[in-house]
Formats: sequence, C-alpha cells, structure tokens
Amino acid sequence: MRYFVRFAYNGTLFHGSQRQSSGAVTVQEAMEHAFSTILRRNVVLTFAGRTDAGVHAREMYAHFNGPAVPPQQEGLTGDDWQYAVNGVIMRLNGLLPDSIAVHAVVPVREDAHARFDAVSRTYEYHTIDYKDPFLVNLATPVRPGLNFQAMNRAAAHLIGRQDFMSFSRTHTDVKTTFCDISQAGWSVSEDGHHAVFTITANRFLRNMVRAIVGTLFDVGRGKISEDDFLTIIADKNRCSAGESAPANGLYLVHIEYPEDIFQVQPTEI
Repeated sequence: MRYFVRFAYNGTLFHGSQRQSSGAVTVQEAMEHAFSTILRRNVVLTFAGRTDAGVHAREMYAHFNGPAVPPQQEGLTGDDWQYAVNGVIMRLNGLLPDSIAVHAVVPVREDAHARFDAVSRTYEYHTIDYKDPFLVNLATPVRPGLNFQAMNRAAAHLIGRQDFMSFSRTHTDVKTTFCDISQAGWSVSEDGHHAVFTITANRFLRNMVRAIVGTLFDVGRGKISEDDFLTIIADKNRCSAGESAPANGLYLVHIEYPEDIFQVQPTEI
C-alpha cells in the first residue's frame, strides 16, 4: 500500500529537509529513522518538495510504500483503524525530535505521488521590525519603514503564468522556469510591526520565494521602483534581482492535492 504523511517542522536545527550524502542532520533522516523504528521495517520517504537549511514547514507531505499501517493489524477499518493509526502517530512523535511533528498518516491511491500530484503550494514569509527573543529564527528582523503599499503594487505583477528565471537559483536542473502564481501579497499586523508575504503557485523554483522577497525588500526601501521590478522579471537574469531574503522567515504552509487520491481525508485524522 501507499501512504501519505502530513507533518510539520521547525527548520532551525536542520541542514534542509532532504537527506544529504554529507551526513548532515536533515528532516528526512530523522523522519525515516522514526518510521523505520516504529513500523519495524526500512521506510524510505519521498517528500513533496525540498526546503533549504533554516526554512520551516507548517504543512509538508511525503509518501512511502509498505504493508498495513499499523503493522500486524491488517483488516482494520473505520474508527478502529483511525484509533490504531493515532497510536502509531503518538509513538512516532514520541521518538521524533521536538522540532518535528507528524499530524496524519493516510492511505492513498497506489500511483499517488507526494511531489508530482501536488496542485499548488503556498509559502509565507514573516518579518518583524523590532527585537523579539521569542521570534528568533522564526521571523526575519527588518528595519522599520518598509513601504508595503509599494511592495504590494510590485507583487501584483507576479500573478499569472510567466518565466521566473530572474528569481531562480542558477545552475539548477529544471526543464522550465515558467510558474503560474495565483496569489502574491503582503499583509501587515494592526500594530504595523509584523508583516507576512503569502504566495501560491503551481510550482516553485529553487530559492524562488526568498529571491522574490529580497527583491521586494528593495522596492520597500526605495532602492528600485515598480517599473524596475517589472524589468527584473523580464530580464530573466538572476543577477538583475535582489539578494535572497534570509531562510528563517520562510514557511511552507499548505500543499493542495486532488481529493480523489486520498482514501481517507487527512483532516479526519
């Protein structure tokens, strides 16, 4: 059978989400160790995507293949199955570090793929304009005075299907740099100190969100204009865009899938 796992993590202490040949500590390494231990077999997880070191995920998915979950309890259905799976999730969370939490394990179609079946992904980028010890590594400090109205006018030009090569990490192995962005904009808290950039697209390029945010910072600081931002998109050149924003403000917050791939909806677990 094939299963999807829905989970979240604080990326501060990890060298990215996916296992690395260097042996660096990653989310995938910790997850596979916990699943293999609890399910008593070797479990290999295929993530819906990758996040860089220091980036967080409020909602990430992965899939794996294997016999029945929970182990040695084949044939369970309905509430009995859900109760047993909840027990497995509790044991997984007891073994995982505090910075990773499994929220659901659900059976899916045999051909379902955590990465390729995703319809869209949504990221948030969090900023704060004062020093807060409780938000260290969870939001990016910025100087007060960013012009969020100008930043939103520029961000509006991101909407639609277009070539985002200017915001892509160079020398990456991708077939196309076209993406279809359906949402992009900043919201600011009532006190004006905390801002969140939300962006949704069918796919994202490596480092794309951080490059976009870093360039929007330049708009907000008055370094470049709205017209300059349009020119940067048209240039299709990473050197034209601004510096990448720091990793610690970035969160993957939602992945959308077709409902028909789930045998049990993840929200029910």
